[in-house]
Amino acid sequence: QLQLVESGGGLVQPGGSLRLSCAASGFTLDYYAIGWFRQAPGKEREGVSCISSSDGTTVYADSVKGRFTISRDNAKNTVYLEMNSLKPEDTAIYYCAALEGGYCSDNIGSWGQGTQVTVSS
Repeated sequence: QLQLVESGGGLVQPGGSLRLSCAASGFTLDYYAIGWFRQAPGKEREGVSCISSSDGTTVYADSVKGRFTISRDNAKNTVYLEMNSLKPEDTAIYYCAALEGGYCSDNIGSWGQGTQVTVSS
């Protein structure tokens, strides 16, 4: 089976940090680009970040650039999203997704089930 499982979400104060994990099973994720997305209630799902499978090229949404960092640990078959300087606007369910190929421009192949991030004082 092919599965992605997100973890690491929770409640954090504005300005705080969280580290999300996306663990893969059923496939080796280092051959695929992995993206992070988020969706707040009543809003469309939006792309947050992505990391390619080849040279590790990363992309970020303008709203998180400079605050979030995506990385991968191939030995653990896991991709991370380090989120710093969190804002209330970052509150959403965060999903990871495996792209169909090794590039962030590829189509999405599979989704995880999401982890809730709430930024509030």
